[in-house]
Amino acid sequence: MKWILYILFALLYLIVTFFGLGPVLFADGSTAERMVTLVVVLLVYVLITLWLRSVLKRLRHR
Repeated sequence: MKWILYILFALLYLIVTFFGLGPVLFADGSTAERMVTLVVVLLVYVLITLWLRSVLKRLRHR
């Protein structure tokens, strides 16, 4: 069961990386726009990580 969870979260991280960091690295917008996008992407990474930790904690206490 845990390996399915790890695969799903790995896919989630890959999707965020592809669609989040792509615009930061390759967009033709201003530097300010890129930095705002980078901050949002980093916040999404933090939220996904906190979510994963909470799910793993719940599974451990079962």
